[in-house]
Amino acid sequence: MQNLPILKSFPITIDFLVYDRFSNHCMANCLEPFRAANTLSANDVYEWNFVTLDGLSVQSSSELRLMPDQKFGETKRADFLFIIASYDFRRHDSEASRRALRAAMKRYKNIIGLDSGPWMMAGAGIIDNHRATAHWDIIDEFSEEFVEVNVERQKYIFDGNIGTCGGGMAAFDLSLSIIREINGVTVALDVASIFLSGADLPQEYRTNTVCKIQEVQKALEIMHKNIEDILTIPNIANKIGISSKQLHRFFLKDLGQSPKKVYLNIRLSFGRHLLQATQKPINEVALRSGYENVSAFSRAFKMRFDQTPSKYRNHFN
Repeated sequence: MQNLPILKSFPITIDFLVYDRFSNHCMANCLEPFRAANTLSANDVYEWNFVTLDGLSVQSSSELRLMPDQKFGETKRADFLFIIASYDFRRHDSEASRRALRAAMKRYKNIIGLDSGPWMMAGAGIIDNHRATAHWDIIDEFSEEFVEVNVERQKYIFDGNIGTCGGGMAAFDLSLSIIREINGVTVALDVASIFLSGADLPQEYRTNTVCKIQEVQKALEIMHKNIEDILTIPNIANKIGISSKQLHRFFLKDLGQSPKKVYLNIRLSFGRHLLQATQKPINEVALRSGYENVSAFSRAFKMRFDQTPSKYRNHFN
């Protein structure tokens, strides 16, 4: 992540400032990773509210009506403000919007605009002399309108405590980068797997939202394909065409964890999924997760998730 202040005090508080004719797609891609992180962490790591400028309901571009929790000007201090807009951005860039956003600078540790949200930020003058991006459909117009902004064609950009994002699937990537910073790479990988695990999606698409080094992506693909019949780290390195030491170095650089630890967490996350989604006996779950006996699986599971497999399953019965 680029220069975003580290946040470790929980819960992380988020306000979504939503403008009329916002994009459901952008909203869901931004919000759902945080919801999933809460589920995976078994805690409310993230808490959020929906707000509008006047406190009245707004309607998405697909005519889904959203009733806000409160008026934007009445919000308290929070960790994140996500500004979500799509159509009619010139109309939304009103003097009232500009005043409200400038006043909000004191209340939020981080302010992030998505889709055409960066247009409102630029109109308020809060991203002057910052690197920024916007939805690809308006980025040329955005660059011409706001010459004080250093516009770049990127999925998302963090410049200090200011973030901008093109929307769509880029909103998912942005949220995942925040989750990785706050919750760690293991939770980020788990969240990515939840949303991008269809049979028609290549494994590399699942992992490249979290990691950047190609050798790490390839290793993760191999790990995901060999959960029950586990491989040694030297075997995985050999399949990629590098040494074990190189693989270890790449993992530490990209994910901050050793290949062995990441592989273990992948297997345990798979076991957790089986406990939640199936009625397979725990001994079979252990075998499917690469463990020869239940005791070893239970010890590792409890160390990772702070509860036994049977106790975890009871939550879903």
